[in-house]
This record gives sequence, structure tokens and C-alpha cells, in this order.
Amino acid sequence: MVAGPRPGSTRPEYGVPALDKAFDVLELLAESTRPLSQTEIAEATGRTVSTLFRVLATLEARGWLLRDADSGLYSFSMAAFDLAHRQPALRGLLDAALPPMRALSERVQQSCNLSVLDAGAVRVIAQVESPADFGYRVRVGAVFPVVSTASGEVLTTSVGSVRRDDPLQAGITDLVAAVRDRRGATRCALTVPYVATSFSAMPVDRVMDAAVQTAELISARLSGTSAATSQPAPR
Repeated sequence: MVAGPRPGSTRPEYGVPALDKAFDVLELLAESTRPLSQTEIAEATGRTVSTLFRVLATLEARGWLLRDADSGLYSFSMAAFDLAHRQPALRGLLDAALPPMRALSERVQQSCNLSVLDAGAVRVIAQVESPADFGYRVRVGAVFPVVSTASGEVLTTSVGSVRRDDPLQAGITDLVAAVRDRRGATRCALTVPYVATSFSAMPVDRVMDAAVQTAELISARLSGTSAATSQPAPR
């Protein structure tokens, strides 16, 4: 049970108890790998269920938490993502990723997308459509399960890349590569939903290589390293 400040946090001498409660709940659910019940939230934050009742109700009403109507479990919503989207942090991620993604799409004649973990699911935050006459696109904002998807495996494990037949769409091979931050932690997943048709100008193995190279380039751009100054040459 966690009582008082969450690990690594500090509180001012004249804190606001209601805000402390709200931030403890948000931080807990943001770090949780699964939705939590009201009792679990109370136990983890060192507070009573009755004390957190209004906090949870307010956060849900403001759209910061999602509550499953059947189970009553709470999860972190996209409110933080939407708010961050207005700020340089997420804009910086998209600014770093989109130019290499466009170059990748043009190079392999396939679409590609970028996804992150959101409330225990995979959410697409950027998409570049294939320049070919035929391609497969994924809507920005679309949500997919973590367990059964290649993107989910890359986002939740230490693997650098995954190649797997798409479980939801026949004829699609998902080619996924990890985009990492300065510390080497996976920040997002770059996915090429490869379509093997007469429009496919490049074989799947070379597209996989190109996706990995592009993910490395995006990682370098995010870190500000010298590798960010050049686009990988085709193999």
C-alpha cells in the first residue's frame, strides 16, 4: 500500500489535498498495465474508497478517466494525450517521425503508421498513406489490442522488431520496428502493414529492413544524434 506521496514525488508545504488525490490516481492509472477497481485504487494510493469517490467521479466526468460500464474498472483516458498534442513534446515526436515516415512510404510503396500504448491498448497517432494506387491505411486514433498484435508486442517487450501476419486482416503482414528514446526505452512503434500484391515494388524482407532503418532514424532525430542527419540508403 502506498501512503502519502508517490515514490519520487515531492509536495509543497501548502498543498491542496484534493489535487494530491487526483494526481495520485492519474499517475497510478497511467503506470498501470491494466484497468483498476475503485478498491484497488484506494489501496494503492493509501486512501479509503469513500475518500476517492468524488475524485474518481470528477476525473471521469472531465474525461481523464474511463470507467467500464460492466466491470466498473477505471483506466487512463486519452485526455493527457490530447492535451499533450497541443504542446511541443508531442509535436516534437510527430515532427521527428513524419518526414522519415513519408520517405519510407515513398521508398517501399506501402503505407506506414506510428502507435503508442494507451490505457492498455495500442493507439495509432500518425499515418502516412501509400503513394501506390493500392494500399492499406489505418485511421489515426484507431485502437487495437496489445496481446494479439505485432505493434503491441514491440511496445510491451524489449524486442526491436516483429514480422507477423495480421490477425485482423487477411493478406496483410505487419512489419513493426521500435522507436526508442535516449535511454533505450521503446517510446512508440513504427508499423508497415505490408500488402503483397502486384503493386508491391519491394519484397517483404527489404521492406522490413527499411522499416527498421526508419525507426532508427526517428529514434536518432528524437535524441538529436548525428544519425538523424541522413536518410538510410536503400538496400
